[in-house]
Amino acid sequence: MAPLAVSIGDPAGIGPEIIVESWARRSDAGLAPFFVVGGKSVLEAAARSRRLALDIALIDDPAEVPGLFGRALPVLGREDVAAYPGQPDELGAALALQSLAEATRCVLLGTASAIVTAPIAKAQLAAVGFEHPGQTEFFAEVCGMEADQAVMMLAGPSLRAVPLTVHCALSEVPGRLSQQLIERRARIVARALATDFGRAAPRLAVCGLNPHAGEGGRFGTEEARIIAPAIETLRGEGFDITGPHPADALFTPRARQTYDAALAMYHDQALVPLKALDFDEGVNVTLGLPIVRTSPDHGTAFDIAGKGLADPGAMIAAIRMAGQIAANRSAHG
Repeated sequence: MAPLAVSIGDPAGIGPEIIVESWARRSDAGLAPFFVVGGKSVLEAAARSRRLALDIALIDDPAEVPGLFGRALPVLGREDVAAYPGQPDELGAALALQSLAEATRCVLLGTASAIVTAPIAKAQLAAVGFEHPGQTEFFAEVCGMEADQAVMMLAGPSLRAVPLTVHCALSEVPGRLSQQLIERRARIVARALATDFGRAAPRLAVCGLNPHAGEGGRFGTEEARIIAPAIETLRGEGFDITGPHPADALFTPRARQTYDAALAMYHDQALVPLKALDFDEGVNVTLGLPIVRTSPDHGTAFDIAGKGLADPGAMIAAIRMAGQIAANRSAHG
């Protein structure tokens, strides 16, 4: 299997330090070989800030990674900047964008088996020409897909949750929900659970939108008009799917044992329980793509960058999950 590609993220954030920590813990964490695109001096500075002994090997081809990974962190390319933790700027954003683009090119060409993206600052990237709401939408476009064909799933040891609407105001959510949206995304999730996560008969649970899942229409009608019909259609297709469930009960320990992924109606309905349960090990996985993409489920954390406080757990989990998914896909042919 080809090595994993890691984009460096915003060099002023915590991305570089959690990348070097991940490499330092590679053996104990059972990580597949990976390389970072660009930012050699940024990574060296991050290692110094964490008091890590780190050798970096500049490479010209990902094929060099297996022979080097045990003793050095491979870095593809010589693009670099002088970065200052907690002080993002346009030069750093340009490196983040170049790293993202080149890492994506590697996985599209097959010289990398998956891409793991370190956190970016969307406002900074927008200043250097990044026109997408987030990296999920970027990957959909480069793969030649419509944005709604790429589905964001947040995955941790305790929970997998999918927000059906993502980057929009809460007031817009009811208008964006449709029976077709729920059906389409549920199919993508079920297929990914089977091929990427080895769940031969995936079980899905669907949240209601309103308190108490609408309570028979007293608190809203979206459950009866939109969500329940979608669930019935999917059941008719043979899917193991339940709901709509009151969201305040779906994430309890007992309830979580009854499904493999929860489909939530909006961003915070999915991310609040995931971050409450698995903040330090939460992974953002993009489902529905022909390529494998994961990311730690947190931001750049400029306020703690360079202070030795950033927990690498989510980055380690993202790298591990990318390797596992890539291996599962390879086994499925």
